[in-house]
Amino acid sequence: MKNKFLETGEHGYHPLRKFKIILSGLRFAVLYDFSVMYKIVISFLILIPVIMFREWVDVSIIILATGVMIASEVFNTAIEAVCDFMETQYNEKIGMIKDISAAATGITIFVWIVVVAIEMINVIPHFNSLSA
Repeated sequence: MKNKFLETGEHGYHPLRKFKIILSGLRFAVLYDFSVMYKIVISFLILIPVIMFREWVDVSIIILATGVMIASEVFNTAIEAVCDFMETQYNEKIGMIKDISAAATGITIFVWIVVVAIEMINVIPHFNSLSA
């Protein structure tokens, strides 16, 4: 795709190529970053009973929290990779950049945990009523 600011690349917009790149990046994140994979699995496992027992607003909140958390994890991974690529030796400034990136990810993970915990607490009584 042509970069309109740098005047580089190919002319034309190809939405299918963009979609392929998005899927490739997501596949890479899931396969090579365990923290992304297990959080997607946990969200999916929580999402199933919430879809069965709760309102669609709850489903939307879980999907939103999971999406923000995954995006944060991917950004953190990308920032760390760029830092490691730019400076292979220990550098205090690079360490601070990585720490700030990890802190941003930690905030989104905390929010995701709160959302998932609240939904688990709300879904448990439904399972108890099924067994009774």
